[in-house]
Amino acid sequence: MSAESTPESGIPGSTGTRGPRHRAKGRRRKPREQRKGLLIMAWTAAGIVVLGGTGAGYLYFKLNGNIKSVDIDQALGTDRPEKVDNGSENILVLGSDTRAGSNKKLGGGADDGSARSDTAMIVHVYEGRKKASVVSVPRDTLVDRPKCTDTKGDAHDAASGVMFNEAYSTGGAACTVKTVESLTGIRMDHYLEVDFSGFQKLIDELGGVEVTTTKDINDPDSHLDLKAGPHRLTGKQALGLVRTRHGVGDGSDLGRIQLQQAFIKALINQVKDIDLFGNPKRLYDLANTATNAVTTDSDLGTVNSLMSFANGLKGISAKNMTMVTMPVQYDPADPNRVIVAEAKAKQVWTALKNDKPIPKAATKGTATGDAQGVVTAS
Repeated sequence: MSAESTPESGIPGSTGTRGPRHRAKGRRRKPREQRKGLLIMAWTAAGIVVLGGTGAGYLYFKLNGNIKSVDIDQALGTDRPEKVDNGSENILVLGSDTRAGSNKKLGGGADDGSARSDTAMIVHVYEGRKKASVVSVPRDTLVDRPKCTDTKGDAHDAASGVMFNEAYSTGGAACTVKTVESLTGIRMDHYLEVDFSGFQKLIDELGGVEVTTTKDINDPDSHLDLKAGPHRLTGKQALGLVRTRHGVGDGSDLGRIQLQQAFIKALINQVKDIDLFGNPKRLYDLANTATNAVTTDSDLGTVNSLMSFANGLKGISAKNMTMVTMPVQYDPADPNRVIVAEAKAKQVWTALKNDKPIPKAATKGTATGDAQGVVTAS
């Protein structure tokens, strides 16, 4: 689905970053520039869109017109991993840190016309549509980005040792999908992205999300101040929670991912417990907000397609969802970066390719954050 990116000069591969790098001693330094993150699960956004299917005529066409889509398949061409025909499905879910429009006020920072994939999750839906595994890809992971072509047809040269989220700022969704497929060897069947303002509005439309915090969380950077105990988070608070990095744990992106994953489970549980069909206005408001919030691949770019997609996911509950972080280790030369733990990551990708559960051994002994258990579903 980190909440804050390092300044441009801190991105590996940029000017000024290839001098001597020294291992930091003691605590890890905090990033100097805030880049807030966000996330929402594919079936949450798509599931709400299903509600719009109860409308007809004008309402249907209005919702349909809200959806933004990009033709990922055309941009990627044929040089991709082979689609595995075993009944499973893989969806790349992104949250981008653009500062354009209404996101500038929520995200802070300057609108420089660029964005990065602030949150990235690979959602693997198993055959039968009753279970799912979610693999979070840390934005600070150093990767070799392959040569890619964006949806405008512009080609971008390959780059080595760059942060994962740099793929999005280079070539948008298409280059990010290309990078994920290169990293995993797994074909992404779909792509879904949501923005700051859309995330916040969705949470408010749902009436907030109930969570319990086991520790105080106070992070002025993400405008979040929660005492330990139960809370019904507003959209603003929920956005602050999935962005926060300094507010809890060791200040790492990995800890923030742990908070995000806990929030997602709480969100999914609540969405499944709400009876929306008894309130047509709320139904429409949610559908309108959701369709305005998401960008999808062209195959999901209509209300009918999203309805069909969501219907296939509605049987998945939080208890049938495994959530892990891609196996990584801290970069010995820079503790603000992580590198892929290749052997263990291969166990994850092999399991998903074969539509099997991710083995616990795949993440044992890898780098983790310090926020496990801080947020739980109420």
